[in-house]
Amino acid sequence: MTTIDRLLSFIEEDAPFGDITSEVLIPPERECNARIITRQPCTIAGVEEASLLFTHFGCTIRRVVQDGDRVGAGTAIMEISGKTTAILLLERTVLNLMGRMSGIATATSRAADTAARANPRVRVAATRKTAPGLRSFDKKAVKLGGGEPHRFCLSDQILIKDNHLQIVPIEQAVARAGTATLYKKIEVEVEHPEDALKAARAGADMLLLDNMKPLDVQKTLDLLESEGVRRDVIIEVSGTITEETLESYAVLDIDVISMGSLTHTVINTDVSLEILPGVQTIRV
Repeated sequence: MTTIDRLLSFIEEDAPFGDITSEVLIPPERECNARIITRQPCTIAGVEEASLLFTHFGCTIRRVVQDGDRVGAGTAIMEISGKTTAILLLERTVLNLMGRMSGIATATSRAADTAARANPRVRVAATRKTAPGLRSFDKKAVKLGGGEPHRFCLSDQILIKDNHLQIVPIEQAVARAGTATLYKKIEVEVEHPEDALKAARAGADMLLLDNMKPLDVQKTLDLLESEGVRRDVIIEVSGTITEETLESYAVLDIDVISMGSLTHTVINTDVSLEILPGVQTIRV
């Protein structure tokens, strides 16, 4: 499904039989000018998606800012002109998506800035904890905020998690994965330093240190270093990491910090569409 097809499905969900209020009140030929503004500082995202929808419905748009720009409260995001009924039909879907994407991009920007100040080498990543049907938009917003999108789906990369390891031991799991393909990285989720060492020795490309406190992460790094395998693996840490605890992990010798909160606990940015003065009032 293309991006525009997905966006149009959102409009179909919101108006399966049309926008009956606007269609009753406003003549179909009536045109107007409008603009979208943000009411709070943010890293803006969703401008491209809004542009696709408005253009598809015959409106003319002008992007005042671009996706990924950091903007202040009251900033005009885009200007729109076209049929009033089309603009009102799209209004809520556009604002919902732009608000969500901007909220994700803004949270990612803050997290990436915090991590970079502590350790310029570490990357902040999202997870697969996204809203069903919105993953492509959620992940795009993470990238616009300066983050790493991580896996888009289960087909992207081999990630051997705790439930897999309930069935297959670490060494055997890594061996099977390595035999199956040479073209996918193999990552293993572990919760104890000794298991991290087992996975590294077995040939894992990446280690996901899950739900470890910073002190336990450091113990794991020390063990891997003492055994001469630290530089053989990429180290990712994850598990209930928040903006408040992020720095305590970022200062360590790790490579990636993944945060489910970037996409599963989204605080939407407040964006608004305003029809501009100068539109002739309809009289009966």
